[in-house]
Amino acid sequence: MEEINLKELFNYFMSKISILIIALLVVIILGNIYSLFIKTPLYQSTTKLVLVSESNTQTGVTQGDVQLNSSLVATYTEIIKSRDIISKVIDNLNLKDETVESLTKKVSVSTTTNTQTIIIKVSDADNNKAKVISDELAKVFSEEITSIYKLDNVHIYEKASLSEKPYNINFKKELVIYTAGGIVLGCGIIFLMFMLDTSVKTSEDVEEKLGLTLLGIVPKVGDK
Repeated sequence: MEEINLKELFNYFMSKISILIIALLVVIILGNIYSLFIKTPLYQSTTKLVLVSESNTQTGVTQGDVQLNSSLVATYTEIIKSRDIISKVIDNLNLKDETVESLTKKVSVSTTTNTQTIIIKVSDADNNKAKVISDELAKVFSEEITSIYKLDNVHIYEKASLSEKPYNINFKKELVIYTAGGIVLGCGIIFLMFMLDTSVKTSEDVEEKLGLTLLGIVPKVGDK
């Protein structure tokens, strides 16, 4: 395997620095065009649920209630995105442009570790639509759980708020990514050119690449 002369490689990079700059500018410009004109801004709204005890206020919350609710959290997170729940949300809100599959992709459900809370997040290009769907999903789910498990232990403790900024667009973060990508691309192109360049540029190259002894050099005088 041919050894790489780091000094020669560095000098080659410096001589081709314009390629690096061009690649950097191209990636940044194309990236910003994508972010500004092609990428669809998405807004996200969040509704939070908590599993509460069915015990009355006099007896308070028992250890059994806590254990029951903790065991139900994982099950509830699956039920929220079930076909029946999603279908009822679509019907209630008259979402003619949505199918069960398309709306399911916009919904994410998570839990907070060691708690009895469920977090519903809905993403959409329309911020008001995301808010309405998130709250309606929580409402339908809490009603369905009562009929399925005969338990009234789901409480909406934080309704969704109207998101003002898209969550999937961050110009500062994306600029850093595009800059890094442009540098990697430019360096890759220059390195590839260096590896494929077999031309002889110096007297040392003659001895190193051709294995011949250099007897003399004819200097270049003028342009003719």
